[in-house]
Amino acid sequence: MLIDSFKFQLINYWRSIDKKILICFLILFFLGLFFSFSSTSSLAGERLNKDYYFFFTKHLLYTCLALTIMILISAVKTELLTKLTIPLFVISFIFLALVPIVGLEVKGAKRWLDLYFFRLQPIEILKPFFMIMTVKILTFNKFENSKIKYILSFILLVSVIILLIDQPDLGQSILLLCSWIATVFVSGVSLIYIFLFFSVFLIFISSLLFFLPEKFGYITNRLVAFFDSSQGDRFQSSSALDAIKLGGLTGQGMGEGILKESVPEAHTDYVIAVISEEYGSLVSIMIMVIFLYITFRVIRNCFIQENQFLKFSLTSFATLLIFQTFIHAGVNTNLLPTTGMTLPFLSYGGSSLIGSAILAGLVLNYTKNLTYLYD
Repeated sequence: MLIDSFKFQLINYWRSIDKKILICFLILFFLGLFFSFSSTSSLAGERLNKDYYFFFTKHLLYTCLALTIMILISAVKTELLTKLTIPLFVISFIFLALVPIVGLEVKGAKRWLDLYFFRLQPIEILKPFFMIMTVKILTFNKFENSKIKYILSFILLVSVIILLIDQPDLGQSILLLCSWIATVFVSGVSLIYIFLFFSVFLIFISSLLFFLPEKFGYITNRLVAFFDSSQGDRFQSSSALDAIKLGGLTGQGMGEGILKESVPEAHTDYVIAVISEEYGSLVSIMIMVIFLYITFRVIRNCFIQENQFLKFSLTSFATLLIFQTFIHAGVNTNLLPTTGMTLPFLSYGGSSLIGSAILAGLVLNYTKNLTYLYD
């Protein structure tokens, strides 16, 4: 009886899920697992005197956990999942608020909580739930014809950004701002309001740079180095771009790249450059195409989705995914200043993988039963 019930649930799940999006997510997860060995083996074996499979084994465990989370979230009833997002947002926000107090500082940045068995970067978990909370405010019935919904959602954004700036983490702040702007724009807000909110953000950042240069001077240094290489250190971004050029279209071969040995955190912040160097730009382009296809398919779902909450939520998920991908690629190709942004699904790290899994699960859940309308 239990077996028959499980089979029925499995068949029903498979019929309702967007199979093409699911397959794309699975491909990205397994590509990340494959590339993790290439990008971390020398780091573990030669620089840390650990087993060559040390980081790969950890990444394998993270991937299994992430896949489980994605499937569970995608399988839950949408109504129940939406209700659960409020307490999940509150919990992840509390974790983020704890970072300045008890957070673990690494290389001058305090972004992690040490849970003994796991280093958690709360913002990775918070991002998808933040976008849902933003949409909840924008679609709240009592605010339907009121501008206060935009003000409240902006206050929510600022509260998260203040905690991020304190870490400091400007990259994630810009990512949330861009995703928030795209979401409120789709909800129908005037461009004038968007300009005002964006101006407030710029004034806020400028004030930090002017009044607290000892804490936030690194932002100025990175901007100066980006626009004038003679005035700052561009070693990491320049090395990443050189690695991409060296790899060409077909790459140097697995394990033959040198970027992962010369640039710290290459397996996280510069993984697309590592992939390009060893496997070629064609592989990196293929990965970008997968991200673009997922985004396109999610956005197409928005046009046929009648529920405003689900429509705006899917928009926010798509923008969050594609903006983070473009920021990572932009930094790797020296088109954007260094920000320390991971590539979803492919960069090494448990928090990044779990955050990607939560986002993927939400996308799959909110696109259920819509596939038949255009396939």
